[in-house]
Amino acid sequence: MPPWRRPHKVALLIMNAGFVCYLVHLLQDQRKGKHDSLEVNPRSLNGNLILERLDRLDWNIYNLSKSLEEVHEKVKQIEHDQKLQNISRTEVHQADNMKEEKKIVHHLLYPDSDLFKRWGADLSEEEQTVAQELFLKYGYNVYISDHLPLDRPITDTRSPRAEPILSRIKEDRTVIISPVFDNIRFDDFELLQYSVAADGFDWALWCLYEPLPDEWYALKDETAPVRSPSIMGILAADRKFLGEIGVLDGGMHIYGGENVELGLRAWQCGGKIEVLPCSRIAHLERAHKPYLPDLSIAVKRNALRVAEVWMDDYKYMVYFAWNLPIENSGIDYGDLSSRKELRKKLNCKGFDWYIKNVYPNLRFLPNIVGYGTMKNTLKEDICIDQGPVPGNTPIIYPCHAYSPQHVFYHSTGEMYIGGLRARLNAVDRCVTDPGSGDLPILEQCDIAMSKGLNLHWDFKQGSAVINRNTKRCLEITADNTGTYRLVMQTCTGQRWNIQHTVKDWGKTKDLEHRIQQ
Repeated sequence: MPPWRRPHKVALLIMNAGFVCYLVHLLQDQRKGKHDSLEVNPRSLNGNLILERLDRLDWNIYNLSKSLEEVHEKVKQIEHDQKLQNISRTEVHQADNMKEEKKIVHHLLYPDSDLFKRWGADLSEEEQTVAQELFLKYGYNVYISDHLPLDRPITDTRSPRAEPILSRIKEDRTVIISPVFDNIRFDDFELLQYSVAADGFDWALWCLYEPLPDEWYALKDETAPVRSPSIMGILAADRKFLGEIGVLDGGMHIYGGENVELGLRAWQCGGKIEVLPCSRIAHLERAHKPYLPDLSIAVKRNALRVAEVWMDDYKYMVYFAWNLPIENSGIDYGDLSSRKELRKKLNCKGFDWYIKNVYPNLRFLPNIVGYGTMKNTLKEDICIDQGPVPGNTPIIYPCHAYSPQHVFYHSTGEMYIGGLRARLNAVDRCVTDPGSGDLPILEQCDIAMSKGLNLHWDFKQGSAVINRNTKRCLEITADNTGTYRLVMQTCTGQRWNIQHTVKDWGKTKDLEHRIQQ
């Protein structure tokens, strides 16, 4: 290795060269006979001169010492810089190696799995298999959970959780509190901060978020409690008050409905539900519940239990939403006697009061007389369907009985197609006859009404579906390939049946006279 690549040897050379130069300088002074030369006449030598020359020599030695210290510091800096360069080269080399490793493309074994939509592209096939098996078992990314370091940085969106809750319950023991929920994504554990919202539900009693009420905005106080129709899965309450109103319904099964039941009971029996913006909690929501692959089985059963105890005549809306017959539904929702006795004992208000005073966003539809799938007697394995979404053209499609094929016929003549919404901020769609062309059209019912579209139909069970204004019929036609279409045309005598009827509707004579007109 060349000497200049060895910093300590360079320093030694510099020191030796400096000392030699100094001695040479002194010798030259002696030869020239300068006054500060070391060669003097002994007779002229006296004490003061010796001291003066010693002082000068001491000063020169001191300057040489300082120069050597500076050289030493420079050598240390050179060595430090050399070390940093070596480390930098090592890191660059390692980074290049990592990039090379990342360039390795692994075959994606589970392209349709929700787990690998945003995560896992760098996993080997073996690691993918382990991660997928854990995901199917638990419903979230257990693999990444097991590999997270304990000292990882975590974004925390929470405000103090307990203090606002305790303070509010101290003010009013009859209030049941929910924090604001944030979401931890099940696949990559990213934290998503949710906006403040009220907790609500639809007529099937599935939970949903409601916009903040105008009354809350009018307060101009972001910390004010939010009046909420229902509650989600996390709550805080005064223990004694919760006991007084019956805690939780022990007759619920597995999943769903218990939070809505508690919300209704609290409001109807002297309490209230609030969401506190000053209290947040992050919740890891699973992609699926491992203990029940089809949640609708339990939610449906629990929803009927809630409806039968707390919803009075509004309970029919729950049957409509789940497309169940009102009588003999085939669902065993358990013994209700103790819950009905509790309602009577607490002197609770009716559901009509709840709708009008707590949750007016839910719309009651008292005029539904027929609901469920709707089939033409010419071919009964195909059903009316809402068609592609987005889109507004209903179609005829092989029957599967899910919500896109649910039809709701009103005694007032409207016919809804698609899952029942019945909410002020989520309007149902009505089938209309445009008056020209051969295709029916779906329009939001409120818009169809305001525009005066042809949305009213005459229909009885086992009869034609006739538009009251255009007198055309909703029928089916087949092309040369045997594919059927839902069309508007001059009535040919086709007949329709709807899956469920309310009370005695549909048991009268059909509309043959209208078909003949």
